[in-house]
Amino acid sequence: MRISTASVIIAALSLGTPALVQAQGAQPKAQTQTQSPSQAQAPSDQTTVIRSIQVVNIKDLKPEVRSKVENAAAQTSEADLRSLRSSIDAAPEATAALKANGLNSSQVVAINIDDGVLTLFAKTA
Repeated sequence: MRISTASVIIAALSLGTPALVQAQGAQPKAQTQTQSPSQAQAPSDQTTVIRSIQVVNIKDLKPEVRSKVENAAAQTSEADLRSLRSSIDAAPEATAALKANGLNSSQVVAINIDDGVLTLFAKTA
């Protein structure tokens, strides 16, 4: 069953709020799978708890990982991106993590949730 990105992010962030901390300077592993907002899914019988948030500028990624993120972003509709960015703006911890990196939600092009880590992939000019 496909779940909208907004509900995945809101549910994950609201449930994980007490444990949120900002990851400092961490880069995702090369084998990390990225999810465009239209691909984000949560298991129906498990709750996703976000323990940390890391913000990654896609220009800092290795070329093969950058290509995966860019492909996921290219397949994402504008409506899905607006929904994702709205959800990020509604989550103070995510907004603070972006702000600490000099970014905002309008620069987020994809996300990944893996093992309690929410990775926000941002694209700058």
